[in-house]
Order: sequence, then structure tokens, then C-alpha cells
Amino acid sequence: VEKVSLLLWLKRQFVLVSNSVQPKLTLRNMTGTDLAVSKVVVHPLVLLSVVDHFNRMGKIGHQDRVVGILLGSWKEKGVLDVSNSFAVPFDEDEKDKSVWFLDHDYLEHMYSMFKKVNARERIVGWYHTGPNLHPSDIPINELVRRYCSTSDGTPTTKTFEHVSSEIGAEEAEEVGVEHLLRDIKDTTLGTLSQRITNQLMGLKGLQGQVHHIREYLEQVVVGKLPVNHTIIYQLQDIFNLLPDVGLQEFVKSLYIKTNDQMLVVYLASLVRSVVALHNLINNKITNRDAERRVQFSQEGGAQGQKKK
Repeated sequence: VEKVSLLLWLKRQFVLVSNSVQPKLTLRNMTGTDLAVSKVVVHPLVLLSVVDHFNRMGKIGHQDRVVGILLGSWKEKGVLDVSNSFAVPFDEDEKDKSVWFLDHDYLEHMYSMFKKVNARERIVGWYHTGPNLHPSDIPINELVRRYCSTSDGTPTTKTFEHVSSEIGAEEAEEVGVEHLLRDIKDTTLGTLSQRITNQLMGLKGLQGQVHHIREYLEQVVVGKLPVNHTIIYQLQDIFNLLPDVGLQEFVKSLYIKTNDQMLVVYLASLVRSVVALHNLINNKITNRDAERRVQFSQEGGAQGQKKK
């Protein structure tokens, strides 16, 4: 999930929380009023539940956007604790975003069960995957806002404010996360696709740094920036580390390395083809034996009826 939007009702005010891959929550100021909350604490369970919800619906229903409910409580004055969440059946028309469906009966049923487990947790907002807002967000807000109670009974007002946030966990959650990290194997050894993705990301980062160096040198040449000899010396050290691709030894070693890698790929393809052919032969033999058994059983039954 690239980005998740968390929409929270904080006392009498409505705020929008945008959560990126690095869990950083930001709120936009739309009215300039003072916000009653000073910090939002999001538990790891919420983030894991949102990611699991998105992955499940992406594989089963091929949905690009999922919606769920956020549960939490006031930990102390000015600090909202978002401790739990649950998914809600949601669907919308791909062509007309104003046509959508959210099962509020399922919402009420799930909330009643969560309330039996922990009466302190109440609905504080909802989340949806994706970095942008949608036309259906306003009516969804109005639907979910009915389940968000206020202390004095006054209706909530819509304000957008910047608020600090962090990821916090209880002692039991911290122990669980430690056990998960302990069971994770060596992260340096991944699949081929993961390694290729990491290499592509590294090359893109290198390209961006090279462009930054080029822009700096161009600005120095035209006189927009003064000459900094320290930076020039460091760039010279970087260039000295680059290999000379024109050397015959370098070209030969590169060819040898490439041929060795291609040989391994070729052998792996041959082994994969042999295994697939072997499985095909076994499948044919199994089907033939099954057909023979069925045929023998039918012939035996026919002979028994003739004797009778």
C-alpha cells in the first residue's frame, strides 16, 4: 500500500490524516482554528490490518481502494490513541465514483462485537487506501460520522489541521513485533525479483545524484555559484573510483562474467523444461491408469450382469 488516508473525528473537530509508507501523519489547515488534539498515536496493529485488508481485496476482488473503520480512545489530554481497526465491505463504480456502497449493517455488527471485547474503544474515524481524496469521501464521512459520539452532544465541525503523530505500541505488541523480527530470515537474501527491484531503485537514486552533481557544476561554470574547492576535490575522488571501461582487461572480464551468468540461466531453463516434461509424462501415465481401472470396472460389471 503506497499511501493510506486516515480520517479521524477528534472531539468536536474532523481532521484528515495522510499516512505514507513511512508512517508520518500530516493534517492540512483549512480554517485556522485551534485543534484540541496535540498528537495521534497509531498502533502497529492498525497498519498491519490495513495492509492485510488491501492485499486480500486486491487478490480476491481486484479492488484498488478499500475502506475500513478506526477504533481508539483518548489516552490522555490531547493525545488520541488509534489502537484497532476492522474492514468494511465497500464497492464503487469505476466509471462513476459517485455510485458507491458501504455495508453499514456489517459496520454496526462488527462494532458491537468489538465493543464487547473492549468497551473503551470507540469509533474515531475511518481509513481508505490511496493518497488522494475521492468525490464519495464526503458522503462516506457523513455516514460514518453518525457513529462518532461527542462528549457534549454538539455536531462535529470540519477542520483540517497539522498534527504530530507517531507509531506507539503496548508492551504486548512490542513483544509480538520483536518475535516477528526474530523469525525473519536474512533479509539480504531475497528472490530474484526483489533483488532486481532493489538494483533498479539504487540505479534511479544514483541517476538522481548524478543529475544533481551536473546541475551544480553547470551553475559553477556559468557563475551562479562560487567555486568550492572542497566539493571539487570530493568529486574528483569519486571520478577516480570509476573504472576505465575502455581497457581491454575490463571488457574481457565483463564478457566472462556475463557469459557465466547466461550459462547458469540456460542450465536453469533446461532443468525447468526437463522437470515440466517429466511431470507431463507422469500426468499422462496417471490418467491412463485411471482410465484402465474405470474400463475394467465397467467390463466386470457388464459380465456380472450377463451371468445373472
